[in-house]
Amino acid sequence: MYIGQVSGTVVATIKDEAFYGQKLLIVDKLTPEGVVTDEYDICVDTAQAGVGDRVLVLDEGTGARQILKQKVAPIRAVIVGIVDDVDLETV
Repeated sequence: MYIGQVSGTVVATIKDEAFYGQKLLIVDKLTPEGVVTDEYDICVDTAQAGVGDRVLVLDEGTGARQILKQKVAPIRAVIVGIVDDVDLETV
């Protein structure tokens, strides 16, 4: 899992059946301090996120398919929550 920031949407006229009815968003990975990195994922949105939102992403294929209740699908990353605040503590 990681925290990311939604930077855009994906529109596809031809896609796998697993993506029918699903909203796809581009999510940039963030550092723990909230800085955008060069890495990103295309995620299925289950939390009704929008561009600019900070989100919690599950980027493990089996878990993502379980959340979407699909046994076999080309899905690896799913937005599972919208992040309101991050509090880092040093130990």
